[in-house]
Amino acid sequence: MVSIQTEREDKFDVDSDFILPADDQLVPNGGSAETSEVELVSTYFDTEDLDLLQRGITVRRRRGDADTGWHAKVPADKARTEIRLPLGSGEDASVPDELAGLLVGVSLGKQLGPVATLTSLRRLHVLADRDGGVVAELADDSVTVDLPGADGHTWREVEVELGPAGSESVLKQVGKILQAAGARPGSHPSKFHRAVRSSAEPVHTGTIGLVADYLNEQTQAIFAGDVYLRRGMDPIHSTRVAIRRYRSTIRVFGDMFDEGRASVLDTELSWYAGLLGEVRDRQVQRARFAESLSELPDYLVLGPVAARIENDLLAEQLRFRAVVATELDGERYRALLEELAEWARGLPLAPVASKIDDDDLDALARKAGKKARKRVAAATSSAEDEALHRARKAGKRARYAAELVKPIVGKKEAKARIARYTNVQEILGEHQDAVVAAATLLELGRKAGVTPGENGFTFGLLYAQEVHAAAAARAAMTAADS
Repeated sequence: MVSIQTEREDKFDVDSDFILPADDQLVPNGGSAETSEVELVSTYFDTEDLDLLQRGITVRRRRGDADTGWHAKVPADKARTEIRLPLGSGEDASVPDELAGLLVGVSLGKQLGPVATLTSLRRLHVLADRDGGVVAELADDSVTVDLPGADGHTWREVEVELGPAGSESVLKQVGKILQAAGARPGSHPSKFHRAVRSSAEPVHTGTIGLVADYLNEQTQAIFAGDVYLRRGMDPIHSTRVAIRRYRSTIRVFGDMFDEGRASVLDTELSWYAGLLGEVRDRQVQRARFAESLSELPDYLVLGPVAARIENDLLAEQLRFRAVVATELDGERYRALLEELAEWARGLPLAPVASKIDDDDLDALARKAGKKARKRVAAATSSAEDEALHRARKAGKRARYAAELVKPIVGKKEAKARIARYTNVQEILGEHQDAVVAAATLLELGRKAGVTPGENGFTFGLLYAQEVHAAAAARAAMTAADS
């Protein structure tokens, strides 16, 4: 049976003669530490092209400690979600069908097989607070690699994983102590990555590499979302955000890319985002209406209003979720994943791309900001819903462009730009949500008004609230733009 847990850890590269700080330096005041030693043998599985690794996902079969079993680690923002299966009986070294099924999108349908075996001598330090709660686990690993057809190599590294009683501040403090002792922030996201990619050169460097790295972050989020969707989880919001960031990048910095390839990819990403959006819209509206309804006094709630909202919107949400599930195994979606994988292997660049430098990239980002400001000004003058929606999308593109050029313009400048356009996005996002909500309530009210035992009165009240919310957002945007 599959189980899931979230892990948050920091990795550090250390020399073979690195001296680990004493436990009493690492534990909180009044805390304690327990140490143990174990040998772990992990066989990693991937496609011949290392498609999983390219997406930041690892699959291993481990023996040696309490973590014995099958593990798939999938990115989840700053953390990772670990999907686990028991090892099973016998010596079968093929990925279990249940796990392989979750990875069929990420692997692009290719066969998964053993790629490398890593043996780690682990010295584990469990760090606890004064109440005995585990705040972190520090693993000091000496790693030996066995690669088919290649000489193995060894290294030493330290991992610090957040415990149930820990916090980000604990990781930060332990990290500072380790770095003061000579440790360096890890240069690889996983041991497997270090084993097979330690000498690999990046496909793109410089200005183009900056754009490629940003796009690859979004690709990883989209592929991670695929795994979560197949598991029946809900990564829809994070997947849509990654798609928006990707589409914004190939639009704002479109001069860099082959126009035909970029246009096709943009169209396909828009199609997939639309499928997910039908589900997300119902999720947002159900939560929004439930909150609004809870704030009304009982005497203003006439009839089974909550039931009408929940039943209708949930039915639509499940219907659209089923559409997404079907499309995950469709040819169009598979082609989209393959195209994203191709872009990750090497961007389809326009001839002019080689001449674009950091200043040019920042100029394009500033151009996106100027366009957003113009659209906001025009939209607040007209107060038309569609114009405000276009301004919101322009604000998003300007925000994502500011994120991308952060290494160029610096943290302070990037933070100011991001904050400016995030404000636009949030205000106009509330406007758009209210406009869509009002239209939904109008339809629900019409149905309730002609259904025996129901009443459209409360829907009218909720509709009026959304109209007022949209007007308030328009006024807020006008004030912010003045």
